Amino acid sequence: MEAIILETPAGGLHVARWRPDTPDATPSPIVLLHDSLGCVALWRDFPALLTRATGREVIAYDRRGYGRSAPFPGPQPASFIADEPRDAFARVREHFALERFVALGHSVGGGMAVEVAGGHADGCEALITVAGQAFTEPRTLAGIREAEAAFAEPGALGRLARYHGDKAEWVLRSWVDNWHSEAFADWRLDPALARVVAIHGEHDEYGSLAQPQRIAALTPGPAEPRILPCGHVPHRECPERLAVLVAEFLARP
Repeated sequence: MEAIILETPAGGLHVARWRPDTPDATPSPIVLLHDSLGCVALWRDFPALLTRATGREVIAYDRRGYGRSAPFPGPQPASFIADEPRDAFARVREHFALERFVALGHSVGGGMAVEVAGGHADGCEALITVAGQAFTEPRTLAGIREAEAAFAEPGALGRLARYHGDKAEWVLRSWVDNWHSEAFADWRLDPALARVVAIHGEHDEYGSLAQPQRIAALTPGPAEPRILPCGHVPHRECPERLAVLVAEFLARP
């Protein structure tokens, strides 16, 4: 794994890349977009596993305000999902000269991956959502409130601080406050949906199976979502099965 700080006018972006053992003439890379509390480090061993399973380079980055990237200047706007194609992702694509790529997003990163595919349709050859959300539902909001209460326990915020440093409180509030805001109440991913395979855990605590079903129903990709026997974080709970599923999807003609 190689890591750099990509300097931009808005501050540095932490970017990591994993290369296959035979890097010559490999297919286009997979770009990972993390979840609301995530960062490069929280993908853990999955990028390396995905590189081995697919034979593709994998690139992951911390969005502004997360992980080792620069702080976000103020509150995160309710438009943050739709903004991603023009923000950090655009800088990463330009830096690595990605003519073609695969977008893979986890949780809210799944929504961002869909927006990226629409905003960069000239280069996105495939789109994969993992535990993605397509609309706001009570299960999502209840799961976030439960997590907020857990982080209020003494010392619990320190778990986020290990990955986000002094940005941890901002990361938590961005997640909780945006999803529960009036501006986000009617959020839908519908206008941005493009070619996608929707992967979801059958025990996902932040979204029912209606989430991947909506994504699959509104796209010309596989008619049925792929359901894994896990919760909200397949790349930690069943990474091998997820990597194989992604590899099989990308190998389709």
